[in-house]
Amino acid sequence: MIISKIQGGLGNQLFQYAIGRNLAIKNQTDLGFDLSFFQYNSLDANRQYLLEKFNISGRPLSELELKKIKNSNFAGRNLTARIISKIIRTITSLTPIKYRDFVAFNDIIFHPAVLKIKSKNNVYLAGNWPTEKYFLEISDTIKKDFTLKNEFSEASINILKNIEESENAFSLHVRRGDYVQNEKTRNLHGNICTLLYYQQATNLIERQIKQPTYFIFSDDMPWVKENLKLNYPVVYVSDQGIPDYEELILMSKCQHNIIANSTFSWWGAWLNNNPNKIVVAPKKWFNADTDIKDLLPDNWIKI
Repeated sequence: MIISKIQGGLGNQLFQYAIGRNLAIKNQTDLGFDLSFFQYNSLDANRQYLLEKFNISGRPLSELELKKIKNSNFAGRNLTARIISKIIRTITSLTPIKYRDFVAFNDIIFHPAVLKIKSKNNVYLAGNWPTEKYFLEISDTIKKDFTLKNEFSEASINILKNIEESENAFSLHVRRGDYVQNEKTRNLHGNICTLLYYQQATNLIERQIKQPTYFIFSDDMPWVKENLKLNYPVVYVSDQGIPDYEELILMSKCQHNIIANSTFSWWGAWLNNNPNKIVVAPKKWFNADTDIKDLLPDNWIKI
């Protein structure tokens, strides 16, 4: 079995699922989820497991199953699996946890060796894996998996109708929330996307697209309404009480996307099936001078 540790917000959960799904297909095995983060994480208690809202493959594992997996010595591992595991740990300078066949990354660089894992035993994945390169070869499968199980709420149906009737619907995501309020998150993502970023993004859009309509998604709508002044019609989606997993799909239904430094709107843009879509993304995602070359698809505009 491939086991993915699922943690964090919805965007991170989708990345963690996607790499696990790809490796499970490659190894012709099952996919399981470690959901212990949502039970024991006291520092981020507002996070919820949301993959169950989608048509995913795989299942959450019980505490007993996880205990057996983590206590196993994997004595029957074949030589290939052992060598690959050792190589992965070496190139990433990882310190393995108390059990083997454990693969973890704390960075956002693509490590192709992970996709070469072949093991007849359980493989446990821990990390965020924020790049399409871990699942690009099964894009169609991932897009099918990330459709909603249930019908849209009435509020989402109304927004979707508005999107479909708009000549050029742009999703625009402003993330502040925990970037402002949570010290740990603020230290990592302190470079909140500025008004200048959104001005540059919308100016770029308006030079190319006639009569855009902006559909605004944000966890701080009062700030958006007070500060973000746009030249074209605006629909404030996040004023409607719509659950975030429905908001993400609504983003993907827009013709084009302006995203924040957030995996949430990253997925809204990536799931957009418009072959001529314009996606604008920030060049800088973190406080540190971090290389994000693998994070953003090549055809997205970075400013």
